[in-house]
Amino acid sequence: MFRMSTVALYLTVACGLVAGVAARAADEDDVADVPSKDVRAGKDEQKRYFLIGPAKETKAPADSADFHPFVKRIFKNALPEGYLVAQPVAVKWADGQQIVWPTAKGKVEGMKFTTEEFIDAVVEDVAGRHKLDRGRVFTLSWSSSGPAAYAASLSSKKVTGSLIAMSVFKPDQLPDLAAAKGRGYYLYHSPDDRVCPYRMAEQAEKALKAAGAEVKLMTYDGGHGWRGPLYDDIRDGISWLEKNHGPAAKP
Repeated sequence: MFRMSTVALYLTVACGLVAGVAARAADEDDVADVPSKDVRAGKDEQKRYFLIGPAKETKAPADSADFHPFVKRIFKNALPEGYLVAQPVAVKWADGQQIVWPTAKGKVEGMKFTTEEFIDAVVEDVAGRHKLDRGRVFTLSWSSSGPAAYAASLSSKKVTGSLIAMSVFKPDQLPDLAAAKGRGYYLYHSPDDRVCPYRMAEQAEKALKAAGAEVKLMTYDGGHGWRGPLYDDIRDGISWLEKNHGPAAKP
């Protein structure tokens, strides 16, 4: 996500509709008023993303990726005024691909760019369309997209804060954690999670703090998935990142 000044940018690295979200995925009536553009970063057809917002702009396209209605609901129900949302669309590089969001240390056959490079390209593409508040470029990721968000936060100087929900943390598959110094991480995880063990969120909190990052670990009940007042919880995470993000990167 991006904050507009100027705009702030909120990048949603989406993976997995859970806990009631899937049931509403096909029904977009409640977000018909949310503007969205289907665009390409750097005119690269494989770097597709949805640019959601600002309010009172163009009409949303009729077609969408699977998570697009949910991400538009995040824009409508969870974000403060002055934000844009960029939703990258994962590329299928090969049949049988196991990693949805491949990274520099988690590559897949045939890939032409990493998720970290994809995120950087999206940030710059949005910056060419809107004036960005470079200090407020945040990512939201959940479940299996979390590792890519961790990687991007450590390799990209463009991302200043990360909201990572219900995900694994594997530092041996990440860049040097020293790069986390001064960055903000809001971790959201259920102690009852049996898909992505809660101990990994605790490990991430400890390791990132030791590296000099600002970290907050928030819990919720019910196990793996978006449960309860999820938009309120996302809003709380954004509010925390507003106060605890890293420094603005130069264009």
